Amino acid sequence: MQPIPDRTFQFAIRIVKLYQHLEESSGVARTIGKQLLRSGTSIGANVQEGQAGQSKADFISKNYIALKEARETLYWLKLLAATEIIPEIRLSPISQEAEEITRILGAIIVKAKGTIK
Repeated sequence: MQPIPDRTFQFAIRIVKLYQHLEESSGVARTIGKQLLRSGTSIGANVQEGQAGQSKADFISKNYIALKEARETLYWLKLLAATEIIPEIRLSPISQEAEEITRILGAIIVKAKGTIK
């Protein structure tokens, strides 16, 4: 299994490419794309910050922020599909990856909280 910092970086690359596609559109697609870009790239940035956390609490906090950003990213992906801006079938792989990242981050947080004494 790929380490979560690498996985979230690869995910961010996919988000950037999706954003570039949305940026070619106008109006709503572009606006949603900007939101998606912010949340989707923030996941990996917060995971990276957590890796260098000053304490276990800092590690948990940064990963929790990454989890929130992953959930927000899922929201924007679902909205793009529901409004048919991008066909759901095209978004399915990146949505699945966002869901997996969400589950992994949740597990990391639970495990880290269990080690605090």
